[in-house]
Amino acid sequence: MIGRLTGVLLDKQPPQVLLDVAGVGYEVDVPMSSFYNLPATGERVSLFTHFVVREDAQQLFGFITVKEREAFRALIRISGVGPKLALAVLSGLSVDDLAQCVVMQDAGRLTRVPGIGKKTAERLLLELKGKLADALHAGPGGAPTAAGVQADALNALLALGYSDKEAVPAIKQLPEGLSLEECIRQALKGLVKK
Repeated sequence: MIGRLTGVLLDKQPPQVLLDVAGVGYEVDVPMSSFYNLPATGERVSLFTHFVVREDAQQLFGFITVKEREAFRALIRISGVGPKLALAVLSGLSVDDLAQCVVMQDAGRLTRVPGIGKKTAERLLLELKGKLADALHAGPGGAPTAAGVQADALNALLALGYSDKEAVPAIKQLPEGLSLEECIRQALKGLVKK
């Protein structure tokens, strides 16, 4: 299987790029999040790839980061979600934003992605729950992301016996940038007041 390509970027026509690898030109579809981070044409680039073989086509999808590729793979494992829809999701949301949508069960944000209706958004949130854990915790330099801290705080509230209906709104109202302990403390204060 083709897992990674490194070569010279010959052409960029959204959402596709042409990559010259040792004299062979590969047409690779990339999400817009990766597309905007590509170097100028004529420069070298490495893309993590996912190869899809169907009866009528062979497609190669490329990603700047492993996190993007893993999120793409998690999306296409969902029944009814094909590579094009997964690419659209990753073009409309970063991996961290998608992970935060899943943690907060925020269907409204997902429905802003072209091709995602309310029912599809709800199904994605249900299917992805617990499957984007690596994306939640793998921030730059190994630092926990805001979504990761919120996910941990949500899990703590659930472990304390609060229901999803109580815990999710309590976490949603918190400002970003809080430590895990502060998230839990403020969420508990909000829950006790009710």
